[in-house]
Amino acid sequence: MCCASKRRAEAATVNRSEAQPITPWPPEAVERVAMRQTWRHLTFLHWRYAPAVVRPLLPPGLELDTFDQDAWIGLVPFEICNLAGLPDFPETNVRTYVVGPDGGRGVWFFSLDAARLLAVVGARIGYRLPYFWAAMQAAPEQDTVRYRSRRKWPHRPESAGILVKPGAEYDPQELTEHDHFLTARFCLYNVTGGRLGRAQIEHPVWPLARASVLELNQTLIEAAGLPPPEGPPLVHYSAEIDVKIGYPRPC
Repeated sequence: MCCASKRRAEAATVNRSEAQPITPWPPEAVERVAMRQTWRHLTFLHWRYAPAVVRPLLPPGLELDTFDQDAWIGLVPFEICNLAGLPDFPETNVRTYVVGPDGGRGVWFFSLDAARLLAVVGARIGYRLPYFWAAMQAAPEQDTVRYRSRRKWPHRPESAGILVKPGAEYDPQELTEHDHFLTARFCLYNVTGGRLGRAQIEHPVWPLARASVLELNQTLIEAAGLPPPEGPPLVHYSAEIDVKIGYPRPC
């Protein structure tokens, strides 16, 4: 893994000597764009987990990507804007980090909650991702951002309530290998008909900022089959970024 200065990072990946490096910039362009979106008011919340807890939840063909010998679980609320044909809507995902058989360093989603039913249905059918329809909010309040989410029937009413106060933006040279490991992920993996697939993602280098969590109540991580997170999360915030997402394809 490389940081902005292109130094080798100290990330451990089980049995994956061929894994691509992680860089703050996308390793390749999205040649066939399926969707263009703008992500706003995005907060990354991350906790350490024992690899032995997370690894059994992954599908065959994916290796758990670890940093400092720990797995990392992310809870990521934000707002999706400028998606053709749909009004803006909030989303919250629960995720971890993996290496695919192609060496890609990407994201595995345990769940994704979204406030637009059409987006939920489209992503379940088109990308085979575990989306859930939920009543949600991602709203700036003076110098804070409040996120609310509660899954709708017929799902269990898993929920999240988060209040974050964004801080000063990082200078790019301040960001560490760990920061990039948790945020600079440019592909997602899925499973379709028992076969592993991936979709490429492209966006500029993250404009990351500091942030503090003022309130945090959630059951989404436990609903994914994981133990409750322990201790305060590691937090990053980004006000806005434009994104291209490619079509899913087999690995």
